[in-house]
Amino acid sequence: MQPEPVISNIAHVIQMSVAPVFLLTGVGAILSVLINRLGRIVDRARVIEQKLADPAGDGRALSRLELATLGRRMRLINWAISSCTISALLVCVVIALLFVGAFLHINVSDIAALLFVFAMLALIGGLLGFLREIYLAIATARLGMR
Repeated sequence: MQPEPVISNIAHVIQMSVAPVFLLTGVGAILSVLINRLGRIVDRARVIEQKLADPAGDGRALSRLELATLGRRMRLINWAISSCTISALLVCVVIALLFVGAFLHINVSDIAALLFVFAMLALIGGLLGFLREIYLAIATARLGMR
């Protein structure tokens, strides 16, 4: 009869999984912000495309420039969304790996640590893409104010 050590192992794995689960919540919030920004960029691009479709519209060169900038912003946000999603997936794999290791009595600490580092690198990449998109949006807004 060894139910106590097994329950103790599972409780320990659950304790170790709590921090990554909170990280998943944070990454989810970041993804929500990124997706919202992407939606706003797409909406603005549609408005600009409608302006360009109007043959009597003024400021076609400025509209094309803004559309090109929106395209760059979309690529940056897409990259940020992809990186953050990869980060979240890697965190999920770490959590699953911890449970599999506990059930099969395998030492998975090195693999889990490596995957967690990759998850953090992906998150850093996503945040850097987000930061770059924000700088580009601010620079574009400043040009519009002039």
